[in-house]
Amino acid sequence: MNKLKQVFTKVNKIDTFSPYFFLPFILVLYFFTSLFDFHRFELFNVRVSILPAVLLALVCYYIGVYIIDRLQWTIPTFGLSFLGKYVIHFVVLLTLIGLASYLMMIFGGGLGISDESNRRNLDPKLNFFSQLLWYGILLLLSYKMILEKNMTWKKAIVYGSIFAVVMFLFLLMGYRTPLIIMLFTGIIIFHYVVKRVKLTWFLTALFVIGVAFSMFGFLRVVTEDTTKEFNNRDQPDVELTETEKEKLLTVEQKVNLTPKWMRSLNGESVTGHIVLSKIIEYTQEEGYLNGQIHKGIFNTILPGEQISPRMKVTEVVNSLSVEEGKYITRPTRTTTPTFIGQLFLDGGYALVAIGFLLYGVLISLIYNKVKQGGIRSFHSVAYAFVITLFTVSMHTGLLDLIFILMLGFVVIASAIIKTEQRKLKY
Repeated sequence: MNKLKQVFTKVNKIDTFSPYFFLPFILVLYFFTSLFDFHRFELFNVRVSILPAVLLALVCYYIGVYIIDRLQWTIPTFGLSFLGKYVIHFVVLLTLIGLASYLMMIFGGGLGISDESNRRNLDPKLNFFSQLLWYGILLLLSYKMILEKNMTWKKAIVYGSIFAVVMFLFLLMGYRTPLIIMLFTGIIIFHYVVKRVKLTWFLTALFVIGVAFSMFGFLRVVTEDTTKEFNNRDQPDVELTETEKEKLLTVEQKVNLTPKWMRSLNGESVTGHIVLSKIIEYTQEEGYLNGQIHKGIFNTILPGEQISPRMKVTEVVNSLSVEEGKYITRPTRTTTPTFIGQLFLDGGYALVAIGFLLYGVLISLIYNKVKQGGIRSFHSVAYAFVITLFTVSMHTGLLDLIFILMLGFVVIASAIIKTEQRKLKY
C-alpha cells in the first residue's frame, strides 16, 4: 500500500498541463483507446498502419518543444506593443458581436440540438460570428480569474457557474467543440490559479468528461429524425457477389454484438483511427492533394459553391469503401480527419513532421512567456487556450477559419501585452 502511495505521489508531481505532457498524453490516449474497435476495423477493411505517422508526429512535436525550451525564446512583439492596452477592449467588442449574432440565430430558430439536420444548416454567417461569444467570455473570465489577488473557492464557483451558463448556450446549438475548449481551458486556468490539478484527479475527470461527451454524441445520433432526407442512413447501392454480401453481413453481426452505447464510449477515436488509415491508403493510390485541404479553409468564404475541407475528406475516405457496399461517413456529413490526417492528405509524412514541429514550437514559445511573465498574466490565458485548441484538433483537425483567427488573435495578444518579469509559480 505504501509503495502504491509513493507511485501516486511521484505521478502527481508531473505538471499535468505542461507542453511536455498534456498534448502528447491526449494524443497517445486517443489512439490507444481506438485499438478497442469492436470489429469496426474489420468492417471497414483497415489495412494500413497509422503507427509510423503517429510516432513521427510525437517525435517532431517534442523536438519543437525542446528546442524552444532550451533557447528560452518567446513570441516577438511584431512591433505592436503599443496596442497592448487595447487588447481587452477589443475582446469585449468581439464578445458583443458574438452575443448579437447568437441571439439573432436563436430567435431565428437556430436550435441545432433539436436535430442533426438543423445543426448542419444553421445560418453560416451568424454561426461564424456567434462563436465569438464563447471565445470572448472565455478570455475575459479567464483573465479576470488570473487577476484575482485572493481567489477563494466561493469566487471560483461563481466563475465556474458563468462558464456553465455559456456552455449551456452553445449546447443548444448542438456543438461539442466549443464546450470542450471552454471546459479544458477553464480547468487549466483553475490548475494554475486556484488549486493544482493532480494527475490522478485529471485522469478521473478526463474519464467522466469523455463518457459524458461520448454519450452526448450518441444521443444526438439516435434521436435523429430519419424521415428527413438529410438523415438518410441507406448504404451505397452497389452490386456485391453472394460471398461479399455474406461476409459483410457476418462482420456487421460481429459489430452489433456490442451494444451501441458501449461502442460510443470510444467511437470518436475508433473513427479517427479508421479515417487516418484510409487517408494514408488513399494517398498511396492517388497521391497527395498538395494543399487542397488547407486551401479549402479559406475558399469556403469565397462566393459560389465551395467544397469544405471536411466534405473533401468524406469524399476521400468513402471512395475506398463505396464499392464494398458501405459508407465510412454518410455523404451528407463531414468527416473529422484528425490533425495528422489533414496534414498527411496534403503532403504526407513531410507535412506531418513540419506541422507537429511548428505545433511544438508555438506552444513552447507561449509557455516561455508564461514562465517569464508569471502565472498572473494574459500569457496564461493564451497558453491555456492554444494548447487546448491544438489538443482538441488532434481529433477534429484544425480546419475552421474561425478557430484559426481565434488562435492568431490570442497569440498576437499574448505577444504585445506587457507584463512584469516574474518566475513561474503555482
